[in-house]
Amino acid sequence: MIEIQAVTKRFGDYTAVNDINLHIKAGEFITLLGPSGCGKTTLLRMLSGFETPDEGLIRIGGEDVTHLAPYRRNVNQVFQSYALFPHMTVRENIGFGLRMQKVAAAEAAKRIEEVVALVALQGFEDRKPSQLSGGQRQRVALARAIVPRPSVLLLDEPLSALDAKLRGQMQIELKRLQKHLGMTFVFVTHDQEEALTMSDRIAVFNKGRLEQLGTATEIYHQPRTAFVADFIGEANLLPAEFVARTDTTVRVRIEGGLELNVSPAQWPAGLQRALVSVRPEKVHVSKKPVDCENVFEARVEEELFQGALDRLLLQFTGGTRLNAVVANESALLEAIHEGDRVWCGLHTDDLVVVRTE
Repeated sequence: MIEIQAVTKRFGDYTAVNDINLHIKAGEFITLLGPSGCGKTTLLRMLSGFETPDEGLIRIGGEDVTHLAPYRRNVNQVFQSYALFPHMTVRENIGFGLRMQKVAAAEAAKRIEEVVALVALQGFEDRKPSQLSGGQRQRVALARAIVPRPSVLLLDEPLSALDAKLRGQMQIELKRLQKHLGMTFVFVTHDQEEALTMSDRIAVFNKGRLEQLGTATEIYHQPRTAFVADFIGEANLLPAEFVARTDTTVRVRIEGGLELNVSPAQWPAGLQRALVSVRPEKVHVSKKPVDCENVFEARVEEELFQGALDRLLLQFTGGTRLNAVVANESALLEAIHEGDRVWCGLHTDDLVVVRTE
């Protein structure tokens, strides 16, 4: 549906988007994820036509739209502020695009009725935006964007103004709506949880570059770079150096002296030094020795009780620290407290080697 080829955008001496190549499938929910200033919104604006690339090519539905005006593209956009007309009713706001397209009144009324039901706004058609809640205004903005039936819907952080509970509800509703419509959604956010919850694939951006593209599972469990490992969820990033290699394992030494076994698939032949990423929930902690390929002792330096979870800061050989998250579902785990000596275990497949650049 969308082909982005070697696209670069500069603002003076600042390169906002740097040589991006990205293909987006028809009917896909893809999220552009990254911190503020990483280039994700600039790329979205180039898809919508509000910015023009300095270099590269953009095709939508096979058509070159690189220099095409926004109104000539079969795309629509939902803005962070919703951009509703305050003097218009819900029905008038939703039908605005249809009037611009000169859709016949009977057909327009039918389409408006359909999308009102789709976004659960029945009974609110004659209200003004000021009479609606934040979640209802967001639904109006969505309905207005989808009623002209664009091939692509662009969403620029549309949930950021909602409170946490409503935001979680709208994430589920938005994904349900996208599946029902079968429409291509390109969603921009800096919220990792939001991206993991809704996306078919996630494109992680950093400093204008595409760091990694993959499913939520791939991005979380197999980060390719230190930035992705640290930005998506939480990660322990441990400097490591090569010690020895066999057919079944690679032995590495973590800063501080602890030696660990890593999967040969993770550590390429000839690599001498790298960062090893370990998710906190992958660290097995117990008062007794654990059944893992890597087992070592540590001291609980800090304990943070969070109801169902305990967050532990562990210190092991050479003063190196490791963050761990354990579930409080047994008396054994509940008995682990600050100052305790514990056994820690790591499976080789949970140690992921990442690039630093």
